[in-house]
Formats: sequence, structure tokens, C-alpha cells
Amino acid sequence: MILRRSSIIAAAALLLAACATAPDAPVVPPSTATDAFAVASAATPQFSAQRLSDHIKYLADDRLEGRFPGLVGERLTLEYLQAQYEAMGLEPGGRDGSWLQPVDLVRFTPERPPVATWTGADGVSHDLTSGADITLRAGPADPVVKVADAPLVFAGYGIVAPERGWDDYGSTDLTGKVVVILRGQPESMGADPNFYGSGEHKTQEALKRGAVGVISLQDVEGRWRRAVGGANRPVMTVKGARDARFTGSINMATGAAIGGDVLAQALARAKTAGLGGGVDLGARLSVDIAEKTEVIHSNNLLAKITGTTRPDEYVFYSAHWDHVGKAREKNEAGDDVFNGAWDNASGTAGLIEMARAFKNGPAPERTVVFLHVTAEEQGLLGSEAYAADPVYPLAKTAADINIDMLPFTPATRDVAVFGVGKSELEDVLGRFAAVQGRTVTGDGYPEEGFYYRSDHFNFAAGGVPALMPWSGRDFVEGGIEAGKPYYEAQMARYYHKLTDEWRADYDFTAALQNLDLLYRLGLTVADSTTWPAWKPTAEFNAIRDASAAERR
Repeated sequence: MILRRSSIIAAAALLLAACATAPDAPVVPPSTATDAFAVASAATPQFSAQRLSDHIKYLADDRLEGRFPGLVGERLTLEYLQAQYEAMGLEPGGRDGSWLQPVDLVRFTPERPPVATWTGADGVSHDLTSGADITLRAGPADPVVKVADAPLVFAGYGIVAPERGWDDYGSTDLTGKVVVILRGQPESMGADPNFYGSGEHKTQEALKRGAVGVISLQDVEGRWRRAVGGANRPVMTVKGARDARFTGSINMATGAAIGGDVLAQALARAKTAGLGGGVDLGARLSVDIAEKTEVIHSNNLLAKITGTTRPDEYVFYSAHWDHVGKAREKNEAGDDVFNGAWDNASGTAGLIEMARAFKNGPAPERTVVFLHVTAEEQGLLGSEAYAADPVYPLAKTAADINIDMLPFTPATRDVAVFGVGKSELEDVLGRFAAVQGRTVTGDGYPEEGFYYRSDHFNFAAGGVPALMPWSGRDFVEGGIEAGKPYYEAQMARYYHKLTDEWRADYDFTAALQNLDLLYRLGLTVADSTTWPAWKPTAEFNAIRDASAAERR
């Protein structure tokens, strides 16, 4: 493994021990990052609670109908964002002088229950009942899928993590085959979700080896019930996304019927160590899937401030502009609009005001891009589309700072971030937080895997160090005993509820503190010639290392 490039925080602080510099990294005078830190420390950004509230009030208005992609809410939202940036004097950040990056989405809805059978080594065919034995969905390439007698191969968790000594595939060739994998991750990787346990990693590893289908073996009954519950719902993907021809799930009873002793023995091995190669289950699967599709034309919006000395290097701030639209029926109060004031009109407002702070502050040396993505609520699709076709190379993107739901709380002692311990961005953030008398902590719910559930994840999966702050719970007045129930009550009352509407009584105290910190963090990265690094235990090091040559 290539040694980590020189640490931005080590250079900025000068008080920390010097980090090793990779042979391919330029030797940067420590004063460069120190000066960046000093400039950011001396800056005086002015964030306005009133402006934040005004943005949220507009974006969460009933006229926008819940900001669902492709509908009236998208048009009104993007017009509003563009007008705000034009008034500030920012440049359009899309291709060819455009503010927009088109994102075509495809909504899939089953036309009928899928048909599936498996055939064992004895040649006997067995029907599988949709919703009882198996669930199946077509991949984004084609809504009609017919696959006959594809060999079934079990590949443990479907994980390849060389730095953790785990490989479920070895040299296995899955061309024309269907791979069966366990959901989640092995116990040795910890109880809290990580990248290797994500569907993103597993699907891509299967596709690299030619798999036509990916079947998750659901070994927890609750997870199986959830898979069944979602099997007939409309799902959305990015048009042209690289994915398996079909995906699905089977329960343990179905797995045992198909794989018998071969699967049982492989399961026992798979839970303790990487399999090192797929296990042929001696069975074949045939599927017949038919779904109808609808293309939804949507857009990301980008604004930028061009860097003064390194305009071809980038620092991103991101937030999703969309929400979930309208309910099928009105509630007792006659309301059917999911206004999404907190989620994520608040983060959208924060991004607008972050741009204002940069425009009014010291000119950044790297280009700073403000990215508003679509369809986060449909599965991080806007950021997925951006990462797959980036306007600015991910290899030359120093960091992404994502804002998804500003904290509406009193002052806190903690600055909560998702996925604490992953990148040096946290260390820079921590130095600024200390000035506020605060400490960087985790979000408090690591088992939820929140780091993998918002738009920064698609930057991270592309190797870009990415950070997302969250609501702190350790209140200055009352501590965690007051803050935890306060936060959990907010989530229960507003998160993805019809009640998430603009309110005149928002407490912007913590939000303003966080925006101040995120501004200083981004300006430090923008003015430094070094590159923030992932921490040694982060799952994204190898991806970032592979892109290092593109920066030279």
C-alpha cells in the first residue's frame, strides 16, 4: 500500500508530529497549510438566521409540492437556487456555462409477479413463489429480464477488502452466473455498518466478475420481511447505471433447499474468514421478470467560485434539494404535502449561505463548488450520477462537505459527524471546534450506518475524503440528559413526516455554529496545497491511492 500523503492537519497545526510523505507527493513547505489555517481562523463569515429561515420558508412552501424530482417543485427550486447564485455573482458550475447537470432517472414498477425456478443436479425443477421464497427486481439496463439456467455460486459476504485480509472471490469468474451473498458484513469488521457491507461494494465486486444477477441471502427474519415488503414498490435508478441484470433476495429456507449441505458448510466458513473463491451450489436459476418504466428528467445544480491559484483543484459543498413529494391521501388536517423543511430545505439553505460567506470572504485558492443534488430520497441518485460522470475530476477534488439537515437545537458541546474517525477533515474541524469550546464526536447511533446514507457517500466511494455533520446532543444547558431526548423527539415528530414544515420558532443556535465551522474547514482545504487524507482504517484509502497519478 502506498504511504499516506502528507497530512493537511499536521502541516496546518505545526504542533502535531510530522506525517510521512509518500514518494509521489510534492514536498510542501509547512507554512503553506499553516497560512491556510491562519487565514480561515481570521475570517469573519456572517451567517444569518433570518436568511436561513427565509430560504427554508420558500423551499418548504406547499407550492413546491414536496420537491419531487421532475415535477413542479423541481422547476421552482432550481429557479430559486439559480436566482440566488446569480444575485451573489457566482459562476455557473455545470458544463459549458450551464447551472445544471442533467440527471435522467428511471422509475421501475413491476407489471406482474416475477417467475423463478431452480434446478438441482438431479435435473428436477422447483418453482419459487414470489414473496414467499424469493424476491426479484429488474436491473436498470432492461425492465424485461429472462435468464435461463444460470449457475448459482455462493460467495460469502461478497466482500473484497485486501487491507483487512478478507477476500470472498479469489479468482472466481462469474460470467453468466448468479451470485448468492450474505447481507451485511462479518463480525470481525465490527457491529457497525461500513462500506464493505454496503450493496454498492457488493454489487460492483460481482459485476467486475461478470455476474448477471445478485441474490442476497437474508439470514435475519426481519430483514427478509422488509425485502418482501419492498418487492412490489416503485424503485428509481439512474438511467444507464451499471448494475446487475437483476437483483433479489431469498430466505434461509430457500437457500437451504437449493444449496443443501454445500451451502451449510460454506456458510460456516464464510462467517469467520473470506472464502477465497466462490462455491458452486450445484444448482441453476431461471427467472422471468417484467417491469414497466418511466423516465424522469431531473437535474443537479452547480455554482462555483473559481480558485485564484489552483483553479483546477476543487473543494465541494453538497446538499440535496429534493424531498418525497405528496402523500397518497390527506391527513386529518387536510395536508398531503411532505414539505421537507428540515430534510433538506435546511441543508439547501445552508449551502446558499455558505456560498454567500465565500463570496464575501477571502478568495479561495482552490475552486469551491456548491452542488445541489437531486433524488437523494430515492437512493442517493443525484450524487451517484455526479460521481459516475463528474463535471470536475474526483481525483482533483480535495474534499466534500455535505449538509443534510441543519441542527435545530440550542448550543451544544459536541460537533457530531457521521462516520467519525474516517478522515483528516475531522481533525481540522476539531481545531476550529475547540475555539467554540466544542469537541468532534460521532453521531451517537453508529449501528445505523448513517455515513453510508447521504450524498457524501458517493464522493467517499470515489475516494474523495467526505464529511457530514449532524445534530449534537450534548447541550451546553442540560448535557446529554437534555439533548438526547430533545433530538429524538424532533426526529420522531418531523423526520419524513407531513409535519416537517417551516416554523417561525426554529432554534438556529447550533446551526449557525456549525456553518461557521464548516466554512473555516472548507477555506482551510481550499487554501492548502496538500490533500486531506483518509485515516489508515478507512475503507476508501485504496480508491484514493489509485487516483493519485491523475493529480500529477
